[in-house]
Amino acid sequence: MTGGTPVAGETLPGAGDDGDDGADRVVCHVDMDCFYASCERLRRPELAGEPVVVGMGYEPGESIGAVATASYEARAFGVDSAMPISEALELLPRRADADPDNPDAPDPAETGRYVPVDLDFYEEVASEVKAVLRDCADTRREVSIDEAYLDVTDRTSWAVAGDDPDDPPPSGAAGPSEARTLAEGYARHVKDRIEREAGVPASVGVAPNMSAAKVASDADKPDGLVVVPPGSVAEFLAPLPTADVHGVGPVTEETLADLGIETAGDLAAADRDRLAEALGERGPELSRRAAGDDDREVTPTGLPKSLSRESALPTTADEATKRETVTALAADVARRARERGCLYRTIGIKAVEPPFDVNTRARSLPGPVDDPDLVEEVALDLLGEFDETRVRKLGVRVSKLDFAETDQATLGGFEAAGDDGDRERRSGRERRGDSERQRSGERGGAGDGGKLTDWVDGPPDRGDGEEPAAERERRDADEGQASLGDWG
Repeated sequence: MTGGTPVAGETLPGAGDDGDDGADRVVCHVDMDCFYASCERLRRPELAGEPVVVGMGYEPGESIGAVATASYEARAFGVDSAMPISEALELLPRRADADPDNPDAPDPAETGRYVPVDLDFYEEVASEVKAVLRDCADTRREVSIDEAYLDVTDRTSWAVAGDDPDDPPPSGAAGPSEARTLAEGYARHVKDRIEREAGVPASVGVAPNMSAAKVASDADKPDGLVVVPPGSVAEFLAPLPTADVHGVGPVTEETLADLGIETAGDLAAADRDRLAEALGERGPELSRRAAGDDDREVTPTGLPKSLSRESALPTTADEATKRETVTALAADVARRARERGCLYRTIGIKAVEPPFDVNTRARSLPGPVDDPDLVEEVALDLLGEFDETRVRKLGVRVSKLDFAETDQATLGGFEAAGDDGDRERRSGRERRGDSERQRSGERGGAGDGGKLTDWVDGPPDRGDGEEPAAERERRDADEGQASLGDWG
């Protein structure tokens, strides 16, 4: 890691004179690298360089659980966030199960270190990261525990910095940032402070707008810094696949491919009337983003209306596979709701039949709860309708969230009831159905999660586009915890 730019007195590194050069916005996208795994390495340095999987359900005798975070070394074996723990263990056995004297035991070189989720510790580290961000930017959008946008236009500028032989080399951008800018110096200052004060690495993208900054932060991971100055955004984006354009999910990517649009450059140059016919009003908007045009402002994050998690599958009708997937997703969603300190009043699932038929089912509760077991139970019960259905994707959602400091409802006295909600069907890509039902039984438990916020409904890719619900899929598990979307 290159050293940070020194601070002289009250002067912030990268702060330039007011003038024309400061007229363009400077947006930083800060993305923590495999955050949970980085936190574990912070307190257990012996994990450095090891394949690390943070999750649940991996101990002998356990069979249900999910991966919360996989380090880059673990990802090399195919392990990824939100993967069922049984699948992760097949790809990367536990180091604890390796035995050099047992020929049937896994090779230690092909094993990983599995550690349990410790949200209290991760929140503690996250608070240190956020303290740095608050000090470095007055305007922030905290998308999740491991990601934030900063508008630092009032702290720095795009002016070219003076040549100093002691300065670190230019950022990892391949081309756009050929000359070091004051904005790069300030972003390096932010990045270095995070590692120095919180002890965990971050990748930072710097650009004149939010979508380009997000793409830049992914361009040189881990521990990267990529700067895309004004006038270079379109050049930077042009060769990238359309999937890298902020707001493009797998469904949109496939639609664009059917139109012969494979790269961001293709998308930027595409006929926008044709895009509107294929994708609605979002088509032209994505074309503008691909061309480097994104005028959205960095605004503070609001509270979400729902939290959801989805997993794409090879098309299957296997009941055991579907139940295992939904169980893992339910555990992940419930854990994230507790992480954000919220209760929920509705539990639902999503089942996507090939090619793009989307079905949702939901069940209302008499009051807000924090009950992971109930999320799993209701999700599996709702899944029963699709036992014999071929699906290509499954999802679990909790909604009607309650962030108030109140006791959760006592769920005694549930009375069996039939469907009390309307079920709606639409044919085509957005065919959906929803039902609101009451269940019989009794549940309780205390909500004790930390006070972390997510985003207001609507954004894809962890928070800032307007991708339709049917397209809001987890694309690549990004760099750390899988982020939660909403189904609309």
